Amino acid sequence: MTATHTQPHEQRARRRRRGGPVRDVVALVLLPLPVLVAMAPQSFTGGGTRRWFGRGESQRAEAQAAKDAAATAFYELDTAQRDLRISIETITAVDNSPAARRAAQEYEGLGRRIDEVSLGYITAVDSHDLDRDEVDGAAMSRARADLARAKDELDRVKGDLDRFAQGLGPLLQGAETQLARLAPAVERARQALLGASNALDGVRAQGLKADDLAARLAGLAPELTKLNEGAGQHGVQETIRRADDVLRKAEEIRAEAARLPERAAEIDKRLVSLRTRAQAITTRAEKVDPILSELRRRYSSACWQDLQQVPEQATQSVRQAEVKLREAQQARDEQRWADATSRLGTVRALLDGTDAAVSAAGDRLQRLDAVSFDRQKEVERTRFAIRDAQRLAMAGRHTPDPRHAGPLDDAVARLERAVAGLEGRHPDWWHFLTETEAVRETAARVVQEIREARGTAGG
Repeated sequence: MTATHTQPHEQRARRRRRGGPVRDVVALVLLPLPVLVAMAPQSFTGGGTRRWFGRGESQRAEAQAAKDAAATAFYELDTAQRDLRISIETITAVDNSPAARRAAQEYEGLGRRIDEVSLGYITAVDSHDLDRDEVDGAAMSRARADLARAKDELDRVKGDLDRFAQGLGPLLQGAETQLARLAPAVERARQALLGASNALDGVRAQGLKADDLAARLAGLAPELTKLNEGAGQHGVQETIRRADDVLRKAEEIRAEAARLPERAAEIDKRLVSLRTRAQAITTRAEKVDPILSELRRRYSSACWQDLQQVPEQATQSVRQAEVKLREAQQARDEQRWADATSRLGTVRALLDGTDAAVSAAGDRLQRLDAVSFDRQKEVERTRFAIRDAQRLAMAGRHTPDPRHAGPLDDAVARLERAVAGLEGRHPDWWHFLTETEAVRETAARVVQEIREARGTAGG
């Protein structure tokens, strides 16, 4: 509803006022003299003339006051509706929640009521021409009543509109907060794209291509186009989400570009380090055969059989590592940073496995020599671990928990069997070592379970 609905009525009223006493005087001047003489008696006797004072004018004034009051109420309602429409449009542009949709529906219902009472007001105004001279007092009373009734209806709907507007406070505040985020979010995204572009220019000036980063930055161009098209086309929430996404991706590109020189230097360093390590492992692998010969000469086959393939496997692993090193170097030269890093990771894994296998042969001979010279030290070490677990299991108890006592009893029996297995001309020392190690692991596991259970109960 707008104030334009009343314009036909107001225009007619203005035309009527312009054609009042001035027009009458002009008409009289233009009449022939005999006609003027004939009309003179009537003018002074009051026949057919308008009375300028009295009850009729008082009723006309009351009706006019009612009309003015109704016009004011109409204007206030129209203004309130305009303001509320802006609030509703703000909410619906940002918020698609059920509460926002209900608010929009309620606003439409209020709009229909506003149209109804506005039509009633316009009808009342158009039904009563207060400027006509021949309107009698009864007509003026009806006009005043109709206009007063129209004003009351306008005021009543205005009150409902005000109460509805007050209830929109939380929704409107949230929407305005979102709108307040819109422009800064878009600007931050644009600045982040500019920063990423500048960072790429910087690394290119150092001779680094950064093609993958450039491709990722180019992929953000359509998103920038949508940001420039604005929230009017894509919605406020979607535009903010897009701006945040562009900001995050652009910042990632900028950060990676800034790290690129450091990354290139790190890859160069790792290439040198892994080449050196491969050479060292190759040298150490050459000593595995003499160690295996010593193991075969002094110990039963069970003590060294699993190490037979170590020299051949070490040679193959180092050869594979050297191939991957050459591939990593080529990727580095072509500035395929991700490929170079991936291949260096493969080289490291190969050398780690080979290093462990080569070391295992020397460690095996050392441990077998130690235990064959003094088995008691290994036995006592294992018994101490069992006794320590048993003391903890009995702490504060008359009998141990079966969940702990059972594994510890089995550990004792297992140690005794391992010791008994050393009888004979060629004992399996390696089996003895693996058994004592397993027994110690069992004792440690029981200790851990007891401490966890007591910690839970104490908590």
